[in-house]
Amino acid sequence: MKIAVVRFPGSNCDQDCLRALQDGLEVDAEYLWHKETSAAGYDAIVLPGGFSYGDYLRCGAIAAFSPVMRAIIEAANHGTPVFGVCNGFQVLCETGLLGGALIRNRSLLFLCQPVVLKIENNSTPFTRLLNEKSLLRMPIAHGEGAFYADGSTLAELEDNGQVVFRYVDEHGEATSEANPNGSMNNIAGICNPAGNVVGMMPHPDRSWDRRLGSEDGLQLFKSLVETLLSVAA
Repeated sequence: MKIAVVRFPGSNCDQDCLRALQDGLEVDAEYLWHKETSAAGYDAIVLPGGFSYGDYLRCGAIAAFSPVMRAIIEAANHGTPVFGVCNGFQVLCETGLLGGALIRNRSLLFLCQPVVLKIENNSTPFTRLLNEKSLLRMPIAHGEGAFYADGSTLAELEDNGQVVFRYVDEHGEATSEANPNGSMNNIAGICNPAGNVVGMMPHPDRSWDRRLGSEDGLQLFKSLVETLLSVAA
């Protein structure tokens, strides 16, 4: 089993993701440089947070056209699990692997704070160890994290069960007050129709060890590892 953590110029959570996998779960994980043209040999791919290519033009817009993304799109279309966190989620939306877009927070401010998430779909490779409606606590850190989609796309995501994470309060209610950035329907993360591509704005890579304040994020990486082990068995 080998997992790739993509490194773009401007990535700043690549080390966090690598440590979560290597130190948290002791799995074989390594960096994959943005100029690589192949993703062969990797069983899963993680797109970390940060400011890829300085987030010029639009968050994730330039990274979407990087050489490595062509290989990742091909791998995703053949069923390889792909996980985008924060800026990685933005990149996945820019490539069209995921629907919708991430726009400026409603406050127009950069937000860095803990949030509570509800699991809405536990059938993805990244949520299989969690119960549906489970609550997780982890941080956000973004300026453009408000999920937006047109009416038909939003209805499709909801109807098809493609909403994976939703911002909620301590009681699991998706209230306006629990929505930190103005995301439509309190959406914090989604998946593609096949379920193998998942993007989320909160950071499981910053909540995999109790010394970080929460280890809830480790459950997502552990789910991925269990998925890969089950496929290999």
